[in-house]
Amino acid sequence: MLVASQPDRFVGSMTSVEQQFFKALGARIAALRKERGLSQQALADELGIAQQTLAHYEVGRARPPVSLLPEFSRIFAVSVDALLGEESKRTGKRGPAPKLQQHLERISQLPKTKQRFVMQMLDAVLAQASR
Repeated sequence: MLVASQPDRFVGSMTSVEQQFFKALGARIAALRKERGLSQQALADELGIAQQTLAHYEVGRARPPVSLLPEFSRIFAVSVDALLGEESKRTGKRGPAPKLQQHLERISQLPKTKQRFVMQMLDAVLAQASR
């Protein structure tokens, strides 16, 4: 939770470059939250923080602690790089499409029995497509 003893987490103590970064990060968090149909309260509850704290993160008024980044990443099924806006800046090696990557990450979080079921379904579809 944001408290008065943590003033360095508020915008007033950030440089303009940091402010821009945290506003962009907050916008990505808000967009991912909405994309998944989560309310601020539901996401805040899952993160163990106050809804108002999450609201501060989303508008860039406060910076989330680094320790929350893996949690955001897990909940949204995106890499920390994508959360930070770095994935699209990479050049060179081309990876899977972002939507496909998100699905793969979500599948990897399923129980093993459900993962096997998804793999069987994919195998069947791919086998039929190759005929």
